[in-house]
Amino acid sequence: MNSESHSGHDPVARPHHYTFGAIEVIDAIEAWGCDFVEGNIIKYVARWKHKDGVTDLRKAAWYLKRLIDRETNNDSAG
Repeated sequence: MNSESHSGHDPVARPHHYTFGAIEVIDAIEAWGCDFVEGNIIKYVARWKHKDGVTDLRKAAWYLKRLIDRETNNDSAG
């Protein structure tokens, strides 16, 4: 077993930028029943201070715009 396994860090299953708090981001996304777009918004907003900074906020904004456009179109169609 390597030292990463002992510390609880696994670069694939448990990377540091997702395990910095009491709740793993993927667990919240699944518990809330989020779809792909919603999950990515949450993921990028949750990790931005721990991984790619403002780049992650831009990614979240891109997905948020898609969600807004999708929901606007759904409201118009119904």
